Amino acid sequence: MGYVSALVPPIVMAVAFTYLVVTIIKNQGGVNKSKEDAAVDAALARAEATRQAASAEPRS
Repeated sequence: MGYVSALVPPIVMAVAFTYLVVTIIKNQGGVNKSKEDAAVDAALARAEATRQAASAEPRS
């Protein structure tokens, strides 16, 4: 029974990794692509606004 307990963790990790890869592949492109692009654009706009606000502040 020692071999079973030795094999279970790698098998569980392999199944979890496979599920992760399948999920990532399914979420690429299509309808989700526009959602991802919009989220990235919003984050970049916030970062740019913060950078411009920081550079516009007068330094003493």
